[in-house]
Amino acid sequence: MNRLTPGFLLSERYRLAEQVAAGGMAQVWAAVDEVLQRTVAVKIMHPQTLEQRAMTERFRAEAIIAAQISHPNIVEVFDFAEHEGLAFLVMEFINGPTLAELLADVGRLPSERVRVVLVQLAGALGRAHENGIIHRDLKPSNVAISPDGYAKLMDFGIAKDMNGASLTGAGEIFGTAYYISPEQALGEVLTPASDLYSLGVLGHELLTGAKPFDRGTPIATALAHVEQPPPPLPDDVPADLFQVITACLAKDAKDRPTASGVVSALAGEPGEGQQEPAAVPSATTGADAAPRRAYPDEAALTQQWAPVWRHVDVDGPTQPQDEIRTNAG
Repeated sequence: MNRLTPGFLLSERYRLAEQVAAGGMAQVWAAVDEVLQRTVAVKIMHPQTLEQRAMTERFRAEAIIAAQISHPNIVEVFDFAEHEGLAFLVMEFINGPTLAELLADVGRLPSERVRVVLVQLAGALGRAHENGIIHRDLKPSNVAISPDGYAKLMDFGIAKDMNGASLTGAGEIFGTAYYISPEQALGEVLTPASDLYSLGVLGHELLTGAKPFDRGTPIATALAHVEQPPPPLPDDVPADLFQVITACLAKDAKDRPTASGVVSALAGEPGEGQQEPAAVPSATTGADAAPRRAYPDEAALTQQWAPVWRHVDVDGPTQPQDEIRTNAG
């Protein structure tokens, strides 16, 4: 019998209100924190059998990793607990669509809206990287859009702590085939540059309305990341935005910009008349020395160009053909 119904109380504190998403590993519910009297999102792991202990530990590690990172464009984690065999995370509730839902609803986005999203997500990734964390699963369904136009990165379930152990086993490749980096597809050691590649794929999709490396199956799509160039971007994409996305999509990780380089390149005044966009620092050409915009500048950019994001109902679970999980060992 399914216990997860509206009104169910977790740990005598979190009362479930409405299921808003579901996937292969967990359900996400809107709930009321009856202690602090606020709406929260509760991610509840599906009951497991043979792998229950390992999955619970991975879930706990996700909470610990996410709690280490504080940034206005990262969904905040408030709590982790277990209740009658159910492990769950309590997070900030975002009353808005994911980027995946927005793309499905409106198609490609205007360049300046994409600029805002990329600056915000690059800032979030930069903060994660500063804390030694590689996200490894940046994709539109892992980015929520708040009603005031802020992109919020979520789901650190397969993140890697550069200072410790991965949340996945040795030799495993976890991620979503549409967005994985070439080195991720090949099962190689990952660096923060892998997240920047995924950011480039996401930006390309936002500007075109189509997944640039979709070849119909996860394996063919993963190989396309390794071997094939992306389709051309629309002619109306500003030069600086074009350059940043192109640089992020470099096949060689060392040729990609850092997160701070992306913010620096895109957070200036936009416009079609921009003749000479600033060079995007790469991971091996003085990227660390590149000036980093302060986060208030990112907030100002959001206020200037952020659209009025209308609420879209959350759809169902991720389609299984989107995911790639293989053993490379």
